[in-house]
Amino acid sequence: MSDLTLLLLRGGFLLVMWLFVLAVVFALRADLFGSRARKLPEPQAARAAAPAAPSTPPTPTPSVATSGPATTSTVSRIVITSGPKAGLEVPLGTDPLTIGRSSEAGLVIRDDYTSGHHARLVLWGEQWMIQDLDSTNGTMHDGVRVASSAPVAVQTGAPIKVGATTFELRK
Repeated sequence: MSDLTLLLLRGGFLLVMWLFVLAVVFALRADLFGSRARKLPEPQAARAAAPAAPSTPPTPTPSVATSGPATTSTVSRIVITSGPKAGLEVPLGTDPLTIGRSSEAGLVIRDDYTSGHHARLVLWGEQWMIQDLDSTNGTMHDGVRVASSAPVAVQTGAPIKVGATTFELRK
C-alpha cells in the first residue's frame, strides 16, 4: 500500500471516530437537557380550524378585576390525585404551565415515565387546553391519548395522566 493511501485511510478513520464522539455528545445533551418545546399556535388560528359556528364578534375580556364572579383563570387549580405528589394542589393563573421532569418545568414530576418537558397546559380564552410535548410515554386525558400536534380541551374533573402521576383540573 502506498503512503498516500495509508494517510487517507487514517484520516477517514479519524473523521469517522470524531463523528461518532459528536453523535454521543449530542445524544447525552438531549437526554440531560431535553429538547426545545414547540410553540403553540395562536388562539385565533385554533378557532379558525374549529368547526364553523355562528360567528359573533369576540367580547374583550376586562384587564382589571371586577367585583363580579371570578373568571375561570382565577379559580382553576390542578389537584394531583395519584402518584408521588398525591394531594398537591397547584393554582393556575393565566400563564402556560409546563409539566415534566425538568427543573425548568412549572410542575416538576420526578418519575421515570415522565419526559423532561412532557406536557403543557394553556389557557385559550376561558378554556384550558393540554398539549403533549412529544413525550416518550404520551399524555392521557380521560383515557384518550393526547396528540402532540393539536391541543385538547381539558374537561373539569377528567383525569389527566402524565407518567405515573394522575391529576385533574378543578374549579
